[in-house]
Amino acid sequence: MNIKKIATLGVLALTIASFMMISATTEKPAPAEEIKWYTVEEAMAAAEKSPRKIMIDVYTKWCGPCKMMSQNTFTDPKFIEYMNANYYCVKFDAESPEPVSFKGQAFSNPDYDPNKQGRNGVHQFARYLQVSAYPTLVILDADGTYISPIVGYKTAKDLEIFMKLFATNKHKEILTQEQWTEYQKNFVGTW
Repeated sequence: MNIKKIATLGVLALTIASFMMISATTEKPAPAEEIKWYTVEEAMAAAEKSPRKIMIDVYTKWCGPCKMMSQNTFTDPKFIEYMNANYYCVKFDAESPEPVSFKGQAFSNPDYDPNKQGRNGVHQFARYLQVSAYPTLVILDADGTYISPIVGYKTAKDLEIFMKLFATNKHKEILTQEQWTEYQKNFVGTW
């Protein structure tokens, strides 16, 4: 090997080493913000102090579309930003053994079997919310009044029209199918 080739290889090695050192010390972007999840009781207490709508993600551990929403929808940065600013979000396992207190009522899951694999007893609170399919997002007013369910897997883009409709109280102005159709036609999403 001649001196010129050795010098070229040396410069190349130094360039690569420098690049690797710079890459290692360069700050990586911060991880995306996450949705702030509350328990039912925490969300109701927070809404009492500072009123906002409440969104309850009713899911089960075995539900594939529920897992997809957690991985895809609930990680979308624009969705996260909007939900954290306008809603108190609750993640509720419809088969959980944990008791829930809501508007002065106690709910439990008397059919829960800790040794059962797969599907388990349905929590009384899920029944109270009229959930019969997973995932279901249940939208409540700040005082816990039931507004609407949103059933099935949805992307952040799919949910934008609904989340903005409820957060801004536009749902109170839409009383007919024609008004809803008009609202959808004129809605311009930004997510």
